[in-house]
Amino acid sequence: MTEATRHTPGAPCWVSLMVHDVEATQDFYAALFGWEFEPGPGQLGPYVRAVRDGREVAGIGRLPADRDLPVAWTPYLSTADAGATSEAVRSCGGTVGVGPLDAGAAGRLLIGADPSGAVFGAWQRAAHLGAAVHGGPGTAVWHELLTWDAGVAKFYEMVFGVEARATGPEGRDRVTLFADGRRVASVRTADRALLRTRGPSWMTWFEVEDAAGAARRAVELGGRMDTPPARGAGGVEATIADPEGAVLSVVQRRT
Repeated sequence: MTEATRHTPGAPCWVSLMVHDVEATQDFYAALFGWEFEPGPGQLGPYVRAVRDGREVAGIGRLPADRDLPVAWTPYLSTADAGATSEAVRSCGGTVGVGPLDAGAAGRLLIGADPSGAVFGAWQRAAHLGAAVHGGPGTAVWHELLTWDAGVAKFYEMVFGVEARATGPEGRDRVTLFADGRRVASVRTADRALLRTRGPSWMTWFEVEDAAGAARRAVELGGRMDTPPARGAGGVEATIADPEGAVLSVVQRRT
């Protein structure tokens, strides 16, 4: 994904995790992905930015006590105007749970949910442009919305201006989102048993050098393995969860 695409409205530009214990979560991901951490904007409460090879790749913060938010990795989609995006979310059947609010000089953000209930963020960049690298071990390389009906992709078209193209064998089962003609995310009708457990939600894939090793390591560190390593469209993939239950996928991409 190019810099231009990352900052095109609707393209994922950042991924963040809100948890109860920031320090323990840092330890887990430092051991799993080799991340180091730097302080983030103080306006967000306890919040750190994960760094890989000196470049920012993700954020981890503490869940606010007065907000009913899930412990989950949340992609932030780029927007030129967080205020206008907030209005569009509401007018298109979604909800806004947080913001828009200023994150100091870094930019403005909001956290919302689409009509299916899946939580996402929107980021209006200022000093903080988003993830500094896309691709390579320890970085987020793909985001997919798992939902009851892939037709909810229309919401993202209307709010963010992306183009939704049906790409699944049955048309609406899988939709790919494009920004400036480039693939940036996907939406898929998921198994109902999975949705009854997790509800509609975004899944983030993080690249690793060894998917099987990363899945084993996650379990050793107090997490769990939800789906064992297997060959998928992007390479060898596994679905894991951290000790607080945040679900993510790891992928050992094809070379």
